[in-house]
Amino acid sequence: MKKKTLLSILSFITFSVFLTSGIFADPLKLDVKEYVLKNGLKLLMLEKHDVPIVCLRINYKVGSVDERPGITGVSHLFEHMMFKGTKIFGTKDYNAEKPLLDREDELVMKISAEKNSGNVADKKKIESPEKELEEVRKKLRDLVVKDEGFSLYLRHGGSGLNAATATDGTYYFCDLPVNKLELWAFLESDRMKNLVLREFYSERDVVMEERRLRTENNPFGLLVEQLNAVTFIAHPYRWPTIGWRSDVQNITKSETAEYFKKYYAPNNAVIVAVGDFNPADMIKLVEQYFGDIPSQSAPPRVKTVEPEQKGERRVEIEFDSNPYIAISYHIPEVGHPDLYALDVLSSLLSDGRTSRLYKSMIEEKRIAVMAHAYDQIGKYPDTFTFIAAPRTPHTVAEVESAFYDEIEKLKNTPPSDWELQKIKNQLEADFIRDLNSAAGLANEIGHFEVLSDWRYINTFMDKIAQVTADDVMRVAKKYLTKSNRTVAILVKKENNNKTKETKENSKPEKSTVTY
Repeated sequence: MKKKTLLSILSFITFSVFLTSGIFADPLKLDVKEYVLKNGLKLLMLEKHDVPIVCLRINYKVGSVDERPGITGVSHLFEHMMFKGTKIFGTKDYNAEKPLLDREDELVMKISAEKNSGNVADKKKIESPEKELEEVRKKLRDLVVKDEGFSLYLRHGGSGLNAATATDGTYYFCDLPVNKLELWAFLESDRMKNLVLREFYSERDVVMEERRLRTENNPFGLLVEQLNAVTFIAHPYRWPTIGWRSDVQNITKSETAEYFKKYYAPNNAVIVAVGDFNPADMIKLVEQYFGDIPSQSAPPRVKTVEPEQKGERRVEIEFDSNPYIAISYHIPEVGHPDLYALDVLSSLLSDGRTSRLYKSMIEEKRIAVMAHAYDQIGKYPDTFTFIAAPRTPHTVAEVESAFYDEIEKLKNTPPSDWELQKIKNQLEADFIRDLNSAAGLANEIGHFEVLSDWRYINTFMDKIAQVTADDVMRVAKKYLTKSNRTVAILVKKENNNKTKETKENSKPEKSTVTY
């Protein structure tokens, strides 16, 4: 997801409101207080006393990038499992439930082993355990209390209850009245200590249905999945956050439990609190409820480095849909100085009705119904992507050629001073809107802490202010090159004719699932 930045004094009045609320230590610098427990759990606190609410986030530094072939999608699946309750919540009687859960696992493994034996599978050996499995599951259903923790939050004024899985992190959201903080601490520490993987197999089926809906039967989702799979040939950014179908179908409960133990440890988590509270009281509360959770060995970081791309890659996907085109270019990871110029570049191309892509491809040439460019900031080197849908009767070849024309203009002609300042003002206004609430502040702080460091936010204004027209030209020449790009085209399934290749410009200069 593209992260925007602060700049000039256009929204001075908005910032004046912020400054009077005391959330900045210095002008435009967030005054976030840090505290780290002995078990490694990090607590980030930002006071905002305008309303008696606290926006709370528990973020884990684990996402699909940390998976491996065979268990892709486990991060997203586990996000679902975090809402299934604990030994205390979600069950009428855990002591009665536990042996049934164990027996369910035994029967599932037995049936799976027999089915996987191929032609020699004995149907009689499958029928009996399947019958018993259904009886066990009926007893389990009678013991489950659906969404008990969720209901508790709602009854006590909770809102914004949600979670999301991305490539680099998993995020859990909750906004509560300030007088309900202890309820939050009790519920969330219990999830970290005593999670129970109940309804695992039915929830795995739910994720499969989600995959069918969002990817397999969705032209845009399918296009992006295939684009990433070809853009990255080595790095785990190549597989989808929701996971490959065969992996999701076959992930076991034991693999999921092992994943939880390794990555859902306090030393791999960060709590963000923004709102009407006293930091000393918050520290005391978090110590009381989370302090006794043992840390784990530091989880491994991804070692695989995506090799430099040496030439254009192309993929064509057949699907019963109107055509789409997507083009990705490799760009650096979070913290690289070129990202600020790339952020300006994407806004120049794609933000609003005065952007270059909108004016050229939608308003003037009228060859596309949608045309966007966006840069993705990742913990590891990610992508700058163009995506468009042609307007009938125009073709993806025309749209692709128009994209390259706009890129060549950027390489050879700098944006005007007026255009550059307009983009900087837009970036500032957009980012201010993101920070105009406690929830927005908590989201941004937590997101950047997962990627690298929350202080990244405090550098945005200064770094964007330093971007020049020459910087925009430089990054366009450096990254938006033929040898560095991957093109994915979605065509109607019944049309077997290859989409015409776009003629190259004569002077190319080359190279984040909500539950």
